[in-house]
Amino acid sequence: MYSKCGSIEDACKVFNNMPSRDVVTWNAMISGHVKCGQGQKALELFHQMQQKGVQPTPVTLMGVLNACASMFALQEGRRTHEQIIESGWESDVFVGSSLVDMYAKCGSIEDAKRVFNKLPSRDVVSWNVMILGHVKCGQGQKALELFQQMQQEGVQSDPVTLVGVLNACASVVALEEGRRAHDWVIKSGWDSIVFVGNSLIDMYAKCGSLEDALKVFNKMPSRDVVTWNAMIGGYAIHGHGKEALKQFEQMREEGVQPDDTTFGCLLSACSHSEFMAMWRMGERVAKQVLELEPENAAGYVLLSNLYTATGNRDLSENIEQQRKERSVKKHPGRTWIEVDNEVHTFVVDDQHHPQMIEIHAELKKLSGLMHDAGYVPDTNFVLHDVEEEEKVFHLCHHSEKLAIAFGLINSAPGIPLCIRKNLWVCCDCHTSTKFISKVVGRAIMVRDANRFHHFQDGECSCRDYW
Repeated sequence: MYSKCGSIEDACKVFNNMPSRDVVTWNAMISGHVKCGQGQKALELFHQMQQKGVQPTPVTLMGVLNACASMFALQEGRRTHEQIIESGWESDVFVGSSLVDMYAKCGSIEDAKRVFNKLPSRDVVSWNVMILGHVKCGQGQKALELFQQMQQEGVQSDPVTLVGVLNACASVVALEEGRRAHDWVIKSGWDSIVFVGNSLIDMYAKCGSLEDALKVFNKMPSRDVVTWNAMIGGYAIHGHGKEALKQFEQMREEGVQPDDTTFGCLLSACSHSEFMAMWRMGERVAKQVLELEPENAAGYVLLSNLYTATGNRDLSENIEQQRKERSVKKHPGRTWIEVDNEVHTFVVDDQHHPQMIEIHAELKKLSGLMHDAGYVPDTNFVLHDVEEEEKVFHLCHHSEKLAIAFGLINSAPGIPLCIRKNLWVCCDCHTSTKFISKVVGRAIMVRDANRFHHFQDGECSCRDYW
């Protein structure tokens, strides 16, 4: 009772005063500490329990796995897995689901797959863990494939399943797939559930449809701080800073207390909307990220891009040099596009797509049209130790250009394109996409790691500020 009510100190007092303790007592304490965010203490209790000769049950090991997942303690999780195998509980669906969850949350999706595939039976919890795990590991397309497989095997989904699917759609900008998931939510009667509504808002905003996001927001019977954050964040990534601030004011008027995420969304909104007074704060945040996680590429990229956006090229190059000297690797560029209800993925200089010959032909045609319209390739950010012609060739085969060319040859004239890139869009790709939108007469939406860009008639919604 004390643990579940959040008073772990009182739970400890009762526990310590007990003249004898059985496995249920230990389980309650282990799960209680996990619930209260004290994963390390939960593991210490598990070791004490073993030292006193108390044999663990599946419930014990599920608590330990949850503790490992909460701290990303992969090695401790693997040791617990070995103990589960020795005890013969690996085939238990609840223990197996906890194992899958632990591996996925610790970033080892391959281990999660191995456990999942060995389970003799898989319930909705097992599938949910796998779907959410793949989303967390940046494999949104695989998460959608798992959802389809789950349906084929006749497993009934629940609200958590649909949240995972919506998050997957958001990650790869699969708007039509997201709309189908929304229909499923409505038919199932889950549209009044707050956390499902929050995911719908997030999906629509990240898939480029702020209008649909706002419709969901306005229809929600009740809203929490996450709801407001999703809407403020949606305005932010689309560069609508004033609307984000208005939403924040409305949030305060309705008595909803903002949290750290709220202010992060506001900072993002300000930085995307030329509120230059916020850049000093952004610089401070990025430097703190570097100090806390010097091995994380995100801090270097954020600070470098902040300097570039404010015209401090030398400082930007200095940060990039620091990253290289510390051997911190950036994620490779990757772009997704949804065409005919199927998501296609491209990487720079991709040669594996079955339509690559047609894509190269389309890029060559676009290059000629853009050149006639006045486009000049910007090779400043390409490797300096190669010939100019090779630099231009490399620019032409960035992942977003390949995705755009694919979209143009596989959709009807005039149909808007929407693509998702996992990194910030480079200056040349930004310029060329403006030209492409003009010469082909298409609206093109690009969601990069920072914000949305709406290209139309040779202009971008960010006004060349990102």
